Amino acid sequence: MKEDTWLDKQSHTSLQRLLPRLDARFKEQVDADEWQNYLQRLKYHFPRLFKCLYHVYGAQYDFFYHLENILASATQMWLERPSELKALDAMREADPHWYQSNRLVGAMCYIDLFAGDLQGMFERIPYLKEMGINYLHLMPLFKEPEGDNDGGYAVSSYREINTKIGTMEQLSELAGELRARGISLCLDFVFNHTSDEHDWAQQALAGDPEYQSYYRLFPDRSMPEAYEKNLITIFPDERPGSFTYRNGLKKWVWTTFHNYQWDLNYENPIVFSRMLEEMLFLANQGVEILRLDAVAFIWKKLGTTSQNLPEAHVLIQAFNAVVHIAAPAMVFKSEAIVHPDEVSKYISEEECQLSYNPQLMALLWEALATQDVNILRHAMERRFSIPENCAWVNYVRCHDDIGWAFSNDDVAAFNLDPGAHRHFLTRFYTGKFEGSFARGLPFQEDPETGDARVSGTCASLTGLEKAVEEKDEAGVDLAIRRIMLLYGVTLTIGGIPVIYLGDELGALNDYTYDQDLEKVGDTRWVHRPPFDWGKVEERHDPKSISGRVYHGLLRLIQIRQQNLAFTRSETEIVDTGNKHVFGYFRNHDHYNVLVLANFSGLPQSLEARRLRMLGLRKTVVDLVAGKAITATRELLLDPYDFMVLAKPSH
Repeated sequence: MKEDTWLDKQSHTSLQRLLPRLDARFKEQVDADEWQNYLQRLKYHFPRLFKCLYHVYGAQYDFFYHLENILASATQMWLERPSELKALDAMREADPHWYQSNRLVGAMCYIDLFAGDLQGMFERIPYLKEMGINYLHLMPLFKEPEGDNDGGYAVSSYREINTKIGTMEQLSELAGELRARGISLCLDFVFNHTSDEHDWAQQALAGDPEYQSYYRLFPDRSMPEAYEKNLITIFPDERPGSFTYRNGLKKWVWTTFHNYQWDLNYENPIVFSRMLEEMLFLANQGVEILRLDAVAFIWKKLGTTSQNLPEAHVLIQAFNAVVHIAAPAMVFKSEAIVHPDEVSKYISEEECQLSYNPQLMALLWEALATQDVNILRHAMERRFSIPENCAWVNYVRCHDDIGWAFSNDDVAAFNLDPGAHRHFLTRFYTGKFEGSFARGLPFQEDPETGDARVSGTCASLTGLEKAVEEKDEAGVDLAIRRIMLLYGVTLTIGGIPVIYLGDELGALNDYTYDQDLEKVGDTRWVHRPPFDWGKVEERHDPKSISGRVYHGLLRLIQIRQQNLAFTRSETEIVDTGNKHVFGYFRNHDHYNVLVLANFSGLPQSLEARRLRMLGLRKTVVDLVAGKAITATRELLLDPYDFMVLAKPSH
């Protein structure tokens, strides 16, 4: 308590000293009322910004110098913010939890694979609107190295677009057009590392000591070896360890992911300030949702795994505070593919308002393989709840591989060996388990442990590829039902659903990636096929596979967007009394629905007394099938059936 009181006093004193200096530097550049509104936000959020920065940098002799520079950078970026985005700031401040609306449905894609380039994206907006999309995540589009670039996650400049895709001016124009059409733009912010071709890294390679301090460089192997006693290798089949020797530097560089991605040194406050400027630059282009990449890795400490350290949270909270001051329309989305208990720690209004839900994704696939929802239900009961003003981002699959990111404890609770269970799932989804319907490929298989993740499109992993090849009409029907089941859950459980574009048409694996020297060996490209616009032409043909998948998914989106029960993130997981059937209530005010999902390939039933125990009225309507259900009778569910039960509207 004494420390908090001291920090409060220091914060107050610091702000009183800094305000006249900010006034003198910036006040005359802006309208007086607008300046006062900015200062009001600054005064409100400064105390938590000060505490965060003091926690990380307070021991440095020049702390207050860096503090002033950070505020000056934030103010300058706010001054450069376009007026229409400042208007959006005001609108978002009036409705700060806009991202909890049931109307919100997301989509993600690579620009070049979906539309060719940024200009092509303008032409594809009507297709997105037809689907009901109002949140668009464009995969990494920044300047990147030729050849190895980790799918765009090796960034050579945060202020330049890959020339094959377009220009920053086009991106800003696209963001404005999307905003006018009611679509919020989401981009990645790769802030743990830069490409070794980034100007900062090039300056470091040229011998500039200031820029060398932007990264973690070591003159010999002694410190890297000390760190590696506790580090976990991320890509074991590519290289051991987390450090790369650079001959030009004659130093070892910390490279957590790939040897061309240099980890930034956030112990240097200049790095925080410079990255803050890059972040606010993107906000000023019209980015409304910023996906913070690899949040778990941004702080390093000897003797630890250098993942999920307290300082990582403090740094994100500091970024959050500055964004609330200079660009309050933008929110953060956490990408933390770590233990479920750690994932939730990044979620709060003062850190990341949104977060991917890798546990739900992994356990949906687990339940589909085992036809048993016990682990899924158990885990969701324990870990689905998050702060009330935040939201999960739920997905069936994304650009990345499917990793088995669930808790060992949740698996062990059902007398299963976690390691063996993960191996089973990998074998099942790579088609190596007898009776499997899936067609997928292993990713980053560890030769020592056999651990691996899985690559594959939703349709190929749910059996559509196998059924089409075998001309199995019954198999096609079951595969489509599995697709609807998985997407049905993500569209109706609490949070924001995101569709990987192509899934809505039943896109299959693309094995031609292995013919591209830049992609060979990276099996994730099997589920990143070029978008098939020929299938789009088939979407209204009810007899085509694309049409059946598209209209099934469209029906689920419409159910979500037309029922206020799906507003906000509250979800009450229930025990249906049947280990094959996952169930949960969605409630908002006096609107409520019961969602039931049969993960079995066989018909299942729920006892009438169980339905009455769950408080169902005598008659309810299944919004998916459009038929009445009598809750006083046993409820029958078809194989892979998905139901949304609501009271009749009359």
